[in-house]
Amino acid sequence: MNNMREVEVVVVGAGQAGLASAYHLRRTGLEADRDFVVLDHSPGPGGAWQFRWPSLTYGKVHGMHALPGMELVGADPARASSEVISEYFDRYERTFDLRVLRPVDVRAVREGPGGRLLVETSGGVWATRALISATGTWDRPFWPRSPGQETFRGRQLHTVRYPGPEAFAGQRVVVVGGGASGTQHLLEIAPYAAATTWVTRRPPVFREGPFDEEAGRAAVALVEERVRQGLPPRSVVSVTGLPLNDAIREGLAAGVLDRQPMFDRITPDGVEWGDGRRVAADVILWATGFRPAVGHLTPLRLREPGGGVRLEGTRAAADPRVHLVGYGPSASTIGANRAGRAAVRDIRRLLAGQEPAAA
Repeated sequence: MNNMREVEVVVVGAGQAGLASAYHLRRTGLEADRDFVVLDHSPGPGGAWQFRWPSLTYGKVHGMHALPGMELVGADPARASSEVISEYFDRYERTFDLRVLRPVDVRAVREGPGGRLLVETSGGVWATRALISATGTWDRPFWPRSPGQETFRGRQLHTVRYPGPEAFAGQRVVVVGGGASGTQHLLEIAPYAAATTWVTRRPPVFREGPFDEEAGRAAVALVEERVRQGLPPRSVVSVTGLPLNDAIREGLAAGVLDRQPMFDRITPDGVEWGDGRRVAADVILWATGFRPAVGHLTPLRLREPGGGVRLEGTRAAADPRVHLVGYGPSASTIGANRAGRAAVRDIRRLLAGQEPAAA
């Protein structure tokens, strides 16, 4: 508390959602490091993109939407997405003078004096009138539990630590997960591995044809409804299905994407199903997704009985000072841009002493 500063708005996170929010704060006349502050725990610009595996080139990135006010042009599709997007975010921060403070770990947000929120961090305490939490999901990889998991003598890792396909040369690999990461990992690993097995809890859904604006709105609406009910959000991808592109078609034809149902237990040497069938494995790669990183908000008690944070637009229903951007329906890059603008519009009303706008 000896190192406390007062600002109007604190933005937690400097990924797509945080930078979009900071841009719109600047557009309304607020000044970085005086009226608002952006806190980021990563070592450098790039949000979660800076941690992506080297084989995820920019050309393989699906649906990367430019940040507001600056297009990403001329990027080499063969370069690692971690490099391309980190450089783009760095240029964006400098162009709009966003003055992101890093590395700063936000540990807790709790009620403070005078109606302010106290944001407790590794770099001191900020007292703020409004908070934009734009922390994404990368820091909360989801590891399902399976009987016998602790007995496995091979290696287990999550997408968050995926090193690239060469690391699996000559090994028998079980990939768990039916999303975009799981299929990308399989298609990359198969040429190197001795054998691959694809396991998913539910049969994968492949989407034919273009994913137009109407389909996108319908998918976002499904995710949004869960958030309105205070349920934990599902990813937008989980309701859109997997695009049936050329790489997926080739993987299906080659038998690489031969989906098996979820195994019943893990053995010391692999995995086993209830009917006694076994697959030997050296590695189990869990491509099982992520959960929202909102632990810093725990002292505010925003969670509903259903386990999620109920939102009205981007505003937490339980506390109008708190906005979640990049959460649930705004987890896509274009969704984060729009949500950042909506959150700032709402916060300006709050700072002016006006009633929140209808969600």
